[in-house]
This record gives sequence, C-alpha cells and structure tokens, in this order.
Amino acid sequence: MERPPKIDLSRKIRIAWIGTMLAVTLGIALATYYETRFFRSLDLFFYDRYMQMHGSRERSPELSGPITIVDIDETSLAAVGQWPWPRYRLARLVQLIHQSEPRAMAMDIVFPEPDQTSLRHIAQRFKTELDVRLPLSNLPRGLEDNDLFFGAVLAKTPMVGARYFYFDHTSKGAVCRQTAFDITDPDHLLSLPQATGVLCNTPAIEMQLNTTGFINNQYDTDGLLRRTPLLIRHQSQIHPHLSMALFMKDQGLSTARIIQTRTGPCIVAGPWRIPVTREGYAAIRFNGPGFSFSYLSAVDILNRQFEKSDIQDRIVLLGSSAMGLNDIHHTVFDPHFPGVEISAVLIDNILNSDLIIVPAWTGLLTGVACMLTGLFMGALFYRSIGPGMLFSASLAWAAGLTGASLLAYREGSVFISPAAPVVAVLVLFSLISLCRFAMEKQAAFTWYQRLSSAQQLTMEAMVSMVETRDPETGEHIVRTQHYARAIAQRLRDTGFFKETLTEKFIKNLFLSVPLHDIGKVGTPDRILLKPDRLTDDEFHIMKQHAQHGRTIIFRAAKNHKGSNFLAMGSQIAGTHHEKWNGKGYPSGLSGNHIPLAGRIMAIADVYDALISERCYKPPFPHEKAMAIILEEKGNSFDPVIVDAFVQIEDRILQIAHAFQDTEEHSS
Repeated sequence: MERPPKIDLSRKIRIAWIGTMLAVTLGIALATYYETRFFRSLDLFFYDRYMQMHGSRERSPELSGPITIVDIDETSLAAVGQWPWPRYRLARLVQLIHQSEPRAMAMDIVFPEPDQTSLRHIAQRFKTELDVRLPLSNLPRGLEDNDLFFGAVLAKTPMVGARYFYFDHTSKGAVCRQTAFDITDPDHLLSLPQATGVLCNTPAIEMQLNTTGFINNQYDTDGLLRRTPLLIRHQSQIHPHLSMALFMKDQGLSTARIIQTRTGPCIVAGPWRIPVTREGYAAIRFNGPGFSFSYLSAVDILNRQFEKSDIQDRIVLLGSSAMGLNDIHHTVFDPHFPGVEISAVLIDNILNSDLIIVPAWTGLLTGVACMLTGLFMGALFYRSIGPGMLFSASLAWAAGLTGASLLAYREGSVFISPAAPVVAVLVLFSLISLCRFAMEKQAAFTWYQRLSSAQQLTMEAMVSMVETRDPETGEHIVRTQHYARAIAQRLRDTGFFKETLTEKFIKNLFLSVPLHDIGKVGTPDRILLKPDRLTDDEFHIMKQHAQHGRTIIFRAAKNHKGSNFLAMGSQIAGTHHEKWNGKGYPSGLSGNHIPLAGRIMAIADVYDALISERCYKPPFPHEKAMAIILEEKGNSFDPVIVDAFVQIEDRILQIAHAFQDTEEHSS
C-alpha cells in the first residue's frame, strides 16, 4: 500500500516557525535573567544536586582543618545548668580555652542583657523588694558584677565577639565598638545591605572586646541556608561576618579591600581572595551534615577533661548546638545544622578557597546559552531531521550544557545553572514535536484524501462501464444513493439498528450504492437493451447480474484490506434483489438473513425504478409507487424499513426532483 506522503513546509513557513521558537527562547532567557520564581527554584535544584554529588556524607576530624568548636551542648546544659550561664562560668571557660594557646578564638553568642545573677543585681533586688542591704564592700573588685569580671577576662584574650544587625528598625542607646578592621570599597563595586540598627553586647563586655563580627544569616525562599552575608554596611562603616573577622584575626590582617575580577567582586585580604556577590554574600560550600568538625563539649573543658593539643594552635569557635537555644539551621545536607558550625564552614571555605563562585555575568551567559539553544533547535527543525535524530540531538545538547555546568562547578567552584537552556531544549523539543505531529497528521489526511479519491475514481470507472451498457441508468445511481442514506438515517434516529447504523456504516452505504448494478456488464446487449418484455430464459440470464456484481466486487476487494465500502458494495450487489419472504434472487434469502444494506437498497432501487421511465414501461406517479411499496410490505420488503421510508416521504420527493433524469437519458 502507498505510504502517506511527507509534508514539506515551505521555506517561508519554516522560517516563521524558527522565529517563533527564537521568541520563546528569548522569553525563557529574560525570565531567568530577572530570576523569576520558577527558574530560581530550578537553579537551586541544580545547586543542591551538585553540592550533594561532591560533598562527603561523613568527614573525619582529621579532614576538618585547624578548626575546633567548643560546644555548649545538651550535655553541658544538663551537667552545669540551663542557659543562660552566669558570666563568671563563661569567663572560666574562656580562660581555660585561652590557656591552651589557640591561634584565634571567637564567640558565636551575643550578651545584650546584664547578668542578673551578679551579686550587685541580687543586692539591688534585695534592697528594692525586701529593704535588705547586703554588704558587698569587702568583695574583690569586679566580683560584684559578673559582666565586669567576664569583660576583664575577655580583655586578656584575642576573642572576637558577636553582634547582630537589624534592617527593620533602629536601635536606641546601643553602645557598640567600631570594628577594628578597615574594609574598603574604593570603586563602589558592592551594593551592601544597609543595617538600620544593631544588637551588641552589654557595655561591660562590648568595650573589652578587641573586635567583633556579625552573626546574621540569609535563608533562601525555600527555607534553606545556602549563602550568608560576609559584609554589611552600618552607618558609614563596612562590618565583617564573625567568620570573616575570625579569619582576619587568625591571619593577622587588619585591612581588606574590594576589587573586580573576571567573575565579579572579590575581597582581597592579604594574599587571600574571597569571592562575593555584588550584595556582599558568600555562597557556602557544605561538605556534609552537621558535626563534621572537631567538637569539644564545654563541660569537658570546665572539668579539664581534654588535651591541650585539642585546642593549641587551632582556630576555636565557642557556640552552642543545643536545640533549646534555637541556633539551628536547615542546609542541603542537614535540617539541624548548628549555627556555630556555619561560621566554621565559612572559615574552612575561605582557608581552602572553596567558596562557590556565582559569576556576576551568570544571567548574561545563561541568556546567550538559551539563544544558542534556540538557534540549534531551529537548525534541527529547518533540516527536518527524523524524530529519532531530533531526540538524540536534543538530549545530547541538554547533556552537554549540564555537563559543562557540572565541570565548571567541580573544577573551578563556579556555579552556572543549566536550568534555563535545558528548559529551552524541553520546550522547543515539545514545539517541534507538536509541529511534526501536525505535519504528519496533515500528511495522513492528504494521503487519506488521495486514497479516497482513488477509490472514488475506481468506483466511478466501474459505474461508467455499466452506464455505457445501460442507457437507462441516468441519475438512478445518484438518487438511490440519497434514498438509501436518508432511509438509514431515519432508522437510526428512530432507534432501529443503532449498533449497526453508525456514521461509518452510513457513509460506506452511500459510497457503495452506485455499485449495485455493476454485474450488468456481464449481461448480453440483446437482453440488457431489449425494448420488449424478457422471456423466462432471458430473465434468468438477467437475474445473474446480481451474482456477477457480487463476484466482481469481491475479487476487487479481497486484495485491499480495510476497503469497507467495497465489502458493503459486494453485499448490496448480491442481495438487493432478495425479498423479505424469501422469493427473491440470487440466493433466496429471507428476513433478517438478508444484510441490512441489501434490504435498504431493495426499497430504494424498486422505488426509483417505478418512478423512472424504462424501455418497457412509462414512469409511475409517486403516489402509485408508494402504494406498490406499501403493498409489498412484509412480502418483498422489510416492514420496519418500509415504515421508515414512508415517514420520510417528503424527503424522498425532494431527492427525486433534485436529481431528475436529463433529456439525454430520458429520450
């Protein structure tokens, strides 16, 4: 069987489609450039997957670098007492850490309120509430105020303190030291968050600290911590994050400046280059879940159950992992990541140059990648390659983009999300597939039309053979077609033969009717054209046209599977002279043994023969023809079909008048 032809789009249409594809690609590029929520979530998806692929689920203390965390953990709180601890106990903890000679140390805790357990505060409450005076004059200086004692201890250590910046309100009466670090942005490369207020330590502690760093963090819209500000501007000064301050303290640095690099802004501190975004954020590289660094419990320090080597020449962070202190964060690896370890990870990233770089030109590069994707997919469409090759090429392009992104992350710690161009590949592949589907559907429809036309031409050629032999045929074929269809539609509408009388059946019936007398090509001219009544022998020969017609069509249809109208034409040709009472020919079928198409054709054929002029009779009036039909109800014709025929009498008359015989046929 002939295959459906391919639809070859014109060059103009193909260019128009490519223009549409590029417009869609441009829309995707703009959406990712302006960081719409959908593409932001996809970018984070790739960011997390890359980090999980290259992170270590377990990290031994030997691999954690020179960082130790002194943890006020659940065990310490249970053994020493619930938080907040008296400041003299914290002072003792700091003294013991300092005596072990760490490289640098910092507290990931802010003490904004005075210690209410100080003897001075207790004496004040006794005086106010009980009018009792407690003698404090004989105490050594500083012991009456825990904050003064704690501050005196801190003054003897290189401790970096903590503070917290506000952005929604101002702080009144706060006494905070200026940062000891001079961080400058001479070329105004950064657009840092501008804090409006600050939460710092109580003055007795704050004024004794050599330097401080803020402990603000930043969550993404999905609640995960992936980045944190390294720099914040307050008033006219740039302040460092606690991790940045501790790093600079450890390295003996007091100044840093912002420069522009190929990937974006960068903090230059001594020989170190620390990449940040234009907003001063650092993208943290987590290597696993929490507690990946060397931890010492605070209670073990207080009880001296540790080795000096656990702290000596190491960077020490003092903080808490206790759930009750609410310094817990959700990261890619761990939903319960201690806040103090965030600073440890940042210091580790800085020391090992492991911070993830998100280039300032990522949006532009992504847009270019999207447009190249559009051009590539447009070229595939223009060349009209097959579906298999289209799928393979699209998959290879998407895999190449993702692979290049992954390679940049692995080898250079540079994150450039492939989300937008990959989405462009998926969208454009879908558009091309939709276009190809429409093209194939159009091709199939065109092929079907050609096939139908070929079938119609075949049928018309077969009918023309009959017309050349039988001059009385005239418009008989057209009228009987419409009669048969009208009868079938009426039967269906009144609920008869509903399972059989489908739209397809009625269509095939209409196409098949012209073949009902094709068997007459086998009837001799002396009989077919005889103007007088036929003899019995001649009529016997004439009746054979029904069997001849069935045989002719059957032979034509057997090599063409699916030619339903030919199969029905064979039925009609062979049974339209059968009678309901079994006295018809050629097989003597009766009742429902006669196919429905043959029973419908029998009435249509007889009625048209009655109202038409024949060489052996004049045309009968419509009324007489209807009377003969009714008289043969239950004899020659199916009673149900006769009733349907009578019910559409007006329609039958319209058909008869619309397709009257021409003068050529009636002469």
